[in-house]
Amino acid sequence: MHILIINSEYPPIGGGAGNASANIARELAALGLQVSVVTARFAKQPNKEILDGVTIYRIPALRHRKDRSSALEQLAFIISASFWAVGWALRNKLNATLAFFGIPSGAVSYILKLFYKIPYIVSLRGGDVPGFRPYDFKTFHKLMAPFLRIIWQQASAVIANSNGLRDLALAFDSKFLIPIIPNGVNTEKYIVLERDWSQPRLLSAGRIVYQKGLDLGMRALSQLKDLDWHWSIAGDGPQLEALKSLSNELGISERVTFLGWQSREELTKQYHQANIFLFPSRHEGMPNAVLEAMSTGLPVVATRIAGNDELLIEAESGFLVQTENVDELRESLRKIILNSNQRKEMGMAARQRVEQNYSWKNAAYQYKNYLEQISTKG
Repeated sequence: MHILIINSEYPPIGGGAGNASANIARELAALGLQVSVVTARFAKQPNKEILDGVTIYRIPALRHRKDRSSALEQLAFIISASFWAVGWALRNKLNATLAFFGIPSGAVSYILKLFYKIPYIVSLRGGDVPGFRPYDFKTFHKLMAPFLRIIWQQASAVIANSNGLRDLALAFDSKFLIPIIPNGVNTEKYIVLERDWSQPRLLSAGRIVYQKGLDLGMRALSQLKDLDWHWSIAGDGPQLEALKSLSNELGISERVTFLGWQSREELTKQYHQANIFLFPSRHEGMPNAVLEAMSTGLPVVATRIAGNDELLIEAESGFLVQTENVDELRESLRKIILNSNQRKEMGMAARQRVEQNYSWKNAAYQYKNYLEQISTKG
C-alpha cells in the first residue's frame, strides 16, 4: 500500500507536528507500507531525498523560517502542494493520504479526492481546530470554519492526538466520530543518562510564542530568587525579545539562558544536562517536548491543559498547575527545586510511564489500521 503524508512542516523545519509526521512516516515504512511525504522546501534542502525508508519531496512554498510560517506561506503551500500532488498522483499509484492539520494539508488531500477519489485521513494537531489558541487564531478559525467542515466531512477519518483536542473539535462540530491516537516518543533515541541532580537546572523547549506561557514561568521563578536554580530556554519565535526584556525587568537575566533554535541532536543534549523540565503552556494538543523530556528521565512541571494532563501523573512524574496561576506555579517549582531526591524519583517515574504507554510504533500501527480500512473502501 502506498500512502502520501502531507505536512507543510517536516524536520528540520517546524515543531511538534513536523516531528510527529516524521516519526509516523518512519514507523509506517517499517511496518511495510510505501510512504511518500510532501512538505515545504526550506533554504537549500534537497528537492527529494530518502530517509528511513521514506521518500520526501520538498516543494517551493515561500518558507522563510524554521520555527513558524505565516498565513501567506500556508496558502502558498496549499497551492504549490495541490499542483504538485495532482501531477504526481497521476504518475504514481496512491492508495490514501494522511494530512497533518486540516488546514493547510487537509485542503491538498481534499483536492486529490476530488480529482482521483483518493481517500484521506485528517490528523488534528491543535492549531487547525477552532477554539485552540483563540488569542492567535480566532479570526483565522472564523474564516476557515466553512472549509474545515467540508474537509472533515469528506475525510474517511478525523483523528485527534488527545482527549482535550477531541473535545475541542467536537465543540466545533459534534457530528463527527473522532478517535484518539496519542503522540509517541522514540525511547531508543531519548534515553536516560546519568545526570547531576544537585543543582536545579531547568529547561524549556519549543516555539517562543505567547501560547507556551514562558512569561508565566519567568514571573514564577522571579519570586524564587532566594533559591539556587538556572533556566535554559531552547527555541526561537516572535516573543524572544519581549522575554529577554522581561527577564531584565524581573532581575533574573543572569539566571536565564536563551539557547536559540536547537537541532534535534543539540536539544537531546539539553535534555540530558537539565534535571527539571518546565512547560507552562496555555494550549496544546499532545506536546512532543514533554514526551521527550519524560523519556530522558526528567520530572515535569506543567500546566493542567489538554495533553499535559494525560501525560503526567500529579506528584508522581511531575506537578500540574492551573494555567495563568503564577502563585501555584511558583509553589510547585519551589517544591521540586528544593528536593533533589524527589526530582530523581519523579524522573524515573516519567521514563517508566513513557515506556509503558507512548511509542511511535504503536501510534503508527493504529494509523496503519485506519489507512488499510479506507484504502479497501477507496
